[in-house]
Amino acid sequence: MDSIAKTLSKAIITNWLRIILGVMSLETFLILWSLYSGWLHGDWIFSNRPLSTSAEFLPYPWDVLSAFAQSFTVRDPVSNLYMTSHMYASLKRIFFGFVLAFCLAVPLGLLMGRSKNADAVGKPILELFRPIPPLAWAPLFLIALKFFWGPIAIVFLGVFFPILLNVILGAKSVDPMLIDAARALGARRRDVFAKVVLPSTLPYIMTGVTVGLGVGWMCIVAAEMLGAVGGGVGYYIYNMVYQAGMYDKVYAGMAVIGLLSVLTTGVAALFERRLTRWMGMK
Repeated sequence: MDSIAKTLSKAIITNWLRIILGVMSLETFLILWSLYSGWLHGDWIFSNRPLSTSAEFLPYPWDVLSAFAQSFTVRDPVSNLYMTSHMYASLKRIFFGFVLAFCLAVPLGLLMGRSKNADAVGKPILELFRPIPPLAWAPLFLIALKFFWGPIAIVFLGVFFPILLNVILGAKSVDPMLIDAARALGARRRDVFAKVVLPSTLPYIMTGVTVGLGVGWMCIVAAEMLGAVGGGVGYYIYNMVYQAGMYDKVYAGMAVIGLLSVLTTGVAALFERRLTRWMGMK
């Protein structure tokens, strides 16, 4: 515990200016949000202004915070689920979609990045399907794969291409001098891959993971709005808009998505640091 406290205090001392700037930017955002919401509602210094018809669509920040806390203690009126159940459903779909995409995109990207023949075979197919937005597949996937695997397939497509493209770029960017030096020292092809190609590609892989997770969260929210079984944060947001008309809870659901995205990206960054230390890169 003492080592954790020392590490935390050292991080705060080292990055105190960034922490202060971050807090100030968040406070500025909340103040502007409150002022604009007050203008719409005709409150405070805008008391003489009539209520705007758009006022109900932008509640005050403290109303959203209250709805956020309430969503974990009170079941929502439509699906009768707590927010924790919705979070679990979304995280489960993200997990399966991400794992499938990662396990396919990384080896395929390494193969296409290091083999010209594999690149010649795969590139036309990649360029054909890459520009198609994942959500364009949503109706087909939801009909063909139903409401469990359909959203997972949409997440898979959203995560797959960012990882694949970054891995291909990373594999092609490996310094040839490093490979020649390893071979001159007697390294076999397997050793060159494990000690040179893979470590050099790792930063690109993690960039793809970070971008892919962001796209994956956008995809899962949209997919759950179109159709999902067993809840989901996107399903919750959809119900709060169209079934209940509770817009403070809509923003609370958006906040949950943002926090989950930050959490999953942070876990990926932590894994990258541990992996680079294990590989002797730091």
